[in-house]
Amino acid sequence: RASKNKFFTINEIMEKNPDAAEVLFRSGMHCIGCGMAAMETLEQGALMHGLDPDKLVKEINKKTK
Repeated sequence: RASKNKFFTINEIMEKNPDAAEVLFRSGMHCIGCGMAAMETLEQGALMHGLDPDKLVKEINKKTK
């Protein structure tokens, strides 16, 4: 699954795991629909929002099992 890897783009994660949106929104990442989501990895987005990318991946994986 794409959510297991912080190096996938946000769009790739959303395509494979639409339920990940809830985790991203709850964490403050409202960039799902923005143009950067196509180019930015989950790790890059998390760091830009002051979040721990590894923790975010764990939360997404729990939600999308």
